[in-house]
Amino acid sequence: MARNKYDVDEVLETPFDVRHLKRSLKYAARYKGKIIAALILSTFAAVISLLSPLIVQNAVDNYMRSAEDIPMLLLSGAGVLACITVSVLFMKKRAMLMTDVGQNIVYDIRKDLFEHMQRLSFDYYDSRPHGKILTRIINYINSIADLMTNGIVNFILEIFNLLFITIFMFIVSWQLALVTLCGLPLYLGIMLLIKNHQRKAWQRVSNKSSNLAAYQHENIIGAKISQMFVREEENEEIHDRLAKAYRRDWMGAVRWSNLVWPSTDVVGITVQAAIYAVGLFAFRGTLTLGTILAMTDYTARFWQPLMNLSNLMNSVINAVAYLERIFEMMDEPIDIKDAPDAKEMPPMHGDVHFENVTFAYEEGINILEDLSFDVKAGESVALVGPTGAGKTTIVNLISRFYDLNGGVVRIDDRDISQVTLKSLRSQMGIMLQDSFIFSGTILDNIRYGKLDATLEECRAACKIVGIDDFIMGLKDGYKTVVNERGGGLSQGQKQLIAFARTIVSDPKILVLDEATSSIDAKTERYLQNGLNHLLKGRTSFIIAHRLSTIRNCDRIMYVSNKGITECGTHEELMEKRGDYYKLYTAQST
Repeated sequence: MARNKYDVDEVLETPFDVRHLKRSLKYAARYKGKIIAALILSTFAAVISLLSPLIVQNAVDNYMRSAEDIPMLLLSGAGVLACITVSVLFMKKRAMLMTDVGQNIVYDIRKDLFEHMQRLSFDYYDSRPHGKILTRIINYINSIADLMTNGIVNFILEIFNLLFITIFMFIVSWQLALVTLCGLPLYLGIMLLIKNHQRKAWQRVSNKSSNLAAYQHENIIGAKISQMFVREEENEEIHDRLAKAYRRDWMGAVRWSNLVWPSTDVVGITVQAAIYAVGLFAFRGTLTLGTILAMTDYTARFWQPLMNLSNLMNSVINAVAYLERIFEMMDEPIDIKDAPDAKEMPPMHGDVHFENVTFAYEEGINILEDLSFDVKAGESVALVGPTGAGKTTIVNLISRFYDLNGGVVRIDDRDISQVTLKSLRSQMGIMLQDSFIFSGTILDNIRYGKLDATLEECRAACKIVGIDDFIMGLKDGYKTVVNERGGGLSQGQKQLIAFARTIVSDPKILVLDEATSSIDAKTERYLQNGLNHLLKGRTSFIIAHRLSTIRNCDRIMYVSNKGITECGTHEELMEKRGDYYKLYTAQST
């Protein structure tokens, strides 16, 4: 059961939790040298840029009396230009450093998250919409990229800027500096009101973006089914509803965001007007025109760091919400993992032993109960029975894709929970019902489980399953590029390629779950001859609904009622006239 659907919002409106921010800063600590260098460059750039109003003040007050002052005015202009140029150069270098740092941090987070995802159990992916998983590993990480790139240094820099500007204002005129600070309570009150609504608004946008991505992903995967059932109009209506919800919340968030700079401008212009009024009237004759102009410049600069800090704080609050989801996935427990004292699985002989095995996907609803059976090395065993009885579950447990609720599974008298997963699965060939084909060449897909397989080995596997002639008939042969999920190939061709992929790994235990379900009868007969040769000397478990394909198996197990109700050869089970007999005769009529 999925944890949530495409139309169910994730809970993102959570209180600010500084722990997630601290955890992200551990990634930043790896690059502290570059961050400190960027901070120093930013500080120099800020201080140098603040010198230009002082130069302007000095020029206005001292070098505007006669033509003889023109050289000094030109020199003052050159000084202002030099301040701007040096400041820009420092900021450019700082931007390059922090872009490198930020992208490295994002790379590290993305790398750690993907590596963790590779080890999560089947249950994790079974219980969540894949589109929302993609949103977390793509959109959410991209959303924190800017914070990691610029936010860390900018937050400290803007505080320094505010401090430097305040100091320079008091140096120029403490009276007008106090006038500027009088606007601060008004500004903070307005920002607190706006930012609270802004944060919640952007969190709602994140929810709607996640929902839309989940539905789009689902429909890309299920496009053929949608067209087969003529669901286009209904799907368009659902997509339109989700897209409108996203647009509505986006526009709402933008409205709140767009209140920030006008509010800042209104407060800033009001304070500048107050400076002119106080400077020209209250302190007339005391303050020079140059002083008033310099203070006007500093006042305009004073509000910019405050606005930047409020924006950064909002970004930090939103980023923490994203980080919570990212770290939540990163902290998702790996249910199926190596035991602390796990040993390497020696080369397998192929004996398989189930002892009192109990298993449930959902607590309290057992699929298997106290199941016990033995399979000798080299035996071929077919698992048949009604849908949902637990056939695929049994082969999944042999491969340890899930852990047991009770009992033990042994291979060659070794508890598979006590051996490493890699040493276990690397000796097994597993072909599940979903014949997934990856983007790349056909050869890449066949080599997927054995990267060092030669072309000759891959062709030999393909000849066994009867697809070598088809592949060689393609323009680029085994180098033919196929898309994700094998676009351009028939379902049967994809299944045969997946079959060859399993065979080329030369497994000791072979698991075939509906391996021939999409193959026509003629191809299946050809394939059966190759399989009969392949299965010799290998332990094999075969699930097939077409019972004619498993008649020659050494044993047939009928899975039902949370266990195995019948077991024997085809002839023995037909003589019993039990469940298998009824199933076989029903298919034969």
